[in-house]
Amino acid sequence: MSELLAMLREQRQAIKRRLRAIGEPIWRGLPRWVQSILLWTGAHWRLVLAALIIAFGAVLPLFFSVSSKFVNTEIISLAYVMFALGLNVVVGFAGLLDLGYLAFFALGSYTMGWLGSTFFSKVSVHVLSYTPPGVPPPPGIHFNFLLILVCAGLITAAAGAIIGLPTLRLRGDYIAIVTLAFGEIIRVFALNGPQIKIDGMPLTGGELGVSGLDFPHLPGVGTFTQLQLRPWYYTIFVLLLITLFVNLRLRDSRLGRAWVALREDEVAAVSMGLPLVRTKLLAYSVGAAFGGVAGAFLASYTTLIDAGQFQFGFSIFVLSMVILGGLGSIWGVVVGALLLANINYYLIPDVLNDLPGKIGLNFNLTDLQFSIFGFLLVLVMVLRPQGLIPERRRQLELKAGIGETELKEPGL
Repeated sequence: MSELLAMLREQRQAIKRRLRAIGEPIWRGLPRWVQSILLWTGAHWRLVLAALIIAFGAVLPLFFSVSSKFVNTEIISLAYVMFALGLNVVVGFAGLLDLGYLAFFALGSYTMGWLGSTFFSKVSVHVLSYTPPGVPPPPGIHFNFLLILVCAGLITAAAGAIIGLPTLRLRGDYIAIVTLAFGEIIRVFALNGPQIKIDGMPLTGGELGVSGLDFPHLPGVGTFTQLQLRPWYYTIFVLLLITLFVNLRLRDSRLGRAWVALREDEVAAVSMGLPLVRTKLLAYSVGAAFGGVAGAFLASYTTLIDAGQFQFGFSIFVLSMVILGGLGSIWGVVVGALLLANINYYLIPDVLNDLPGKIGLNFNLTDLQFSIFGFLLVLVMVLRPQGLIPERRRQLELKAGIGETELKEPGL
């Protein structure tokens, strides 16, 4: 065995020498400025890769029609990436198992319905909203689209802190149970909201939902429409870039390190002086804010807030994206969310739905949708338990041989 390994090392060294002999004359023949660019690119390859990915995302809708179904799928997928990144702050960074993330989706959606529609028809409030010339202002509360997104983030951040309060003394599965209960409370609230009235106006639309939401209007872009999807795409694309920037900065900040310490060992972190209450509540608030903004955007895009969409399966779906990509890994969560969202909204219903019928089976692939997701998760857990693009710390934890040093000691 040792002779085989030695032979392999010699072959590897020989290949390296050949490549060096071929590459050195080519390198010397390159202009100095080309060498500088290549050296800088090699030293900052992650930055270059990120720039290429952003450029690809920016030009992607230009290759499709303005009302392409694929672009529609990518708009929804990017919104789900925001959801997953928000949940990753809570579950991946801080290690708090949250099964009630749909609460922030619902609150963000209803914020768009309350502040950007004719739902509260007995009042007429307009804050930086756009009304076409010659058209009388419609009744209801109408805020500017960007202002509504800010309000959705603030409202859901406050709700995240409120939901986090009962979990401060809990750990593990108990946190999951409490957050699951809050998610169900929000769902029941959305269904029974018409019975709660303020000045004779219901708080939610119940099973009928809230429709007729305002279309966004941005300076230099105009009013968005359902027939022109590119403004919607670039809006959620910019929101996602902001979310990524905030996530990256938080991960490397003092607060991000406090979240990781809390996830690794809560008792040790608290004994070292980490403020437990503030750290946990900030994790819930930051994660909830991202979910609220994404929920408000999706509500405006679909122009309908349906209480039936706020189901427990949404939280599981977003959590699956985080687990598939890699707990705590920002880029892994992005890949996992894009993969599952495209499978759910494009690949299964539009590309492979009739595949069983072509081979003589009497069912559609959409009938097995949850089974497919379950199979994918089991496959990842078996073949790559750390996720598709794991966080470096978690990857080392899973690959390190726990107790190897003890087993190698003499006499054991």
